[in-house]
Amino acid sequence: MYIFGQPVLRKVAEDIPTDYPNLQELIDNMFETLRQAEGVGLAAPQVGLPIRVVVIDLDCISDDEPQFKGFLRAYINGHIVETSEEMSAFEEGCLSIPGIHENVKRPARVHVQYLDRDLQPHDEWVEGFEARVIQHEFDHLEGKMFVDHLSPLRKQMIKKKLLAMTKGKFSCSYKAKPNH
Repeated sequence: MYIFGQPVLRKVAEDIPTDYPNLQELIDNMFETLRQAEGVGLAAPQVGLPIRVVVIDLDCISDDEPQFKGFLRAYINGHIVETSEEMSAFEEGCLSIPGIHENVKRPARVHVQYLDRDLQPHDEWVEGFEARVIQHEFDHLEGKMFVDHLSPLRKQMIKKKLLAMTKGKFSCSYKAKPNH
């Protein structure tokens, strides 16, 4: 897992060709990394690859949210093409920013286009928690992170923690690649 401060996390990720080498293996490995880190979403830049691949596992919260039973999806070459004006706020964290959780305002609904794991195209509106996770992960594909959505005051309040992360001073329960 690449941690805040790694340059790959600030790059705009590239679309990949449908014959990208070992794509299915990459998706499997990303799901495994996600499970080990106990997260709900993971974008390829977080594992050091500046490409537009995201995996989302909402099945892990299906005990509390039964509508997400079996929700394991890959998003290849995903793009948000439109957002609703209605906003919602929710506390977010990020595997690449361990130990920091903040309320983030995001559009309540998003129109997304992507290829699924079987390279089938999708063009759909999603809402609620699914929309939030997609926006968070697709932000990584644009070189953005959830802390970029915070007010200047909130950014100032976590500045020291973020700076410490860039110097390798953080702790997390999963394998991480600090900046050195």
